[in-house]
Amino acid sequence: MPLLIAAVIIIVLIIAISNIYVVQQSRAYVLERLGAFHAVHGVGVHFKIPFIDRIARRVSLKEQVLDYPPQPVITKDNVTMQIDTVVYFQITDPKLYAYGVEQPMAAMETLTATTLRNIIGDLELDQTLTSRDIINTKMRAILDEATDPWGIKVNRVELKNILPPADIQSSMEKQMKAERDRRQAILQAEGQKKSAILIAEGEKESAILRASAEKEAAILKAEAEKQAAILKADGEAQAILAVQKAMADSLEMLNQKAPNDQVLKLKAIEAMQKVADGQATKIIIPSEMQGLVGMANGIVEGVKE
Repeated sequence: MPLLIAAVIIIVLIIAISNIYVVQQSRAYVLERLGAFHAVHGVGVHFKIPFIDRIARRVSLKEQVLDYPPQPVITKDNVTMQIDTVVYFQITDPKLYAYGVEQPMAAMETLTATTLRNIIGDLELDQTLTSRDIINTKMRAILDEATDPWGIKVNRVELKNILPPADIQSSMEKQMKAERDRRQAILQAEGQKKSAILIAEGEKESAILRASAEKEAAILKAEAEKQAAILKADGEAQAILAVQKAMADSLEMLNQKAPNDQVLKLKAIEAMQKVADGQATKIIIPSEMQGLVGMANGIVEGVKE
């Protein structure tokens, strides 16, 4: 009898210990009691009643990633292409996740495929290739709303690859090459235009500088001629003043010697010759000096004979 009691106690202890469990970080356990939902156990140590409670589902609360294989979709202009998507989601309500839908992952895959086909069916090929952000945003909003009753939060949706048919892809490559050639031609033409403009501006500046230099040279030449004329006029004026001063000095000396009228007239003739300096073509002689001039000429001719 004691052995039986000991055996029973050991069995009870084993059953009790086996019904103690620990919930790790970022996980949750959905507990059922007699087949009905009882509680959601979070992080920590928990105990369930043997044969009455059971763990219905162990749920990870971390963000998870589903990478779906390429799906055939048809665009609005009847082009069939292969698109594979990546969905980032997180379980926010373990109870809804456990009881909201049967096989949640399969349901999400089917929902993602149908949503993608609906969105791409409203777009043409070019729009599909250039509107990834718009498609991602629409899919995330639709999937998040649809999976909310399942306790799932869709954080992001990304189109991983978009693969058009081979013939269309070849046509697109040719179109891209033609576009690149066109841009290259435009850039080359713009470069030549800018080069021509720079050359013309350089020639214009050179012409302006050359004209300015010629103008400055002409101004300097005119200034030089002006200074030369002024110096020449000053020299002539100084010569005339010197002659007049010499005449004044001579007259002063003559006055001191008390000369007669004939000597004064001769001095006047000499002064007139100096004033003319051999360059005058005509000299007007007063009438009272004409006789004296004739006499002087006669004396000079007698001396020559």
